[in-house]
Amino acid sequence: MEEHFFQCPYCWEEISMLLDTSVSHQTYVEDCEVCCNPMELSVNYDNAVLSQFSVASIEQ
Repeated sequence: MEEHFFQCPYCWEEISMLLDTSVSHQTYVEDCEVCCNPMELSVNYDNAVLSQFSVASIEQ
């Protein structure tokens, strides 16, 4: 597991999440721990090294 810091696309607060380095491609939805809005996270690892990370708002 690896802690990754990023900015919420809704409230712009810096938050962190634990990412699983053993899974090479992940896409999932998590709620912001500050404003509780849902975000879609897309994560790619190459040999357990973070190669791509993106976060997007999910329009409600």
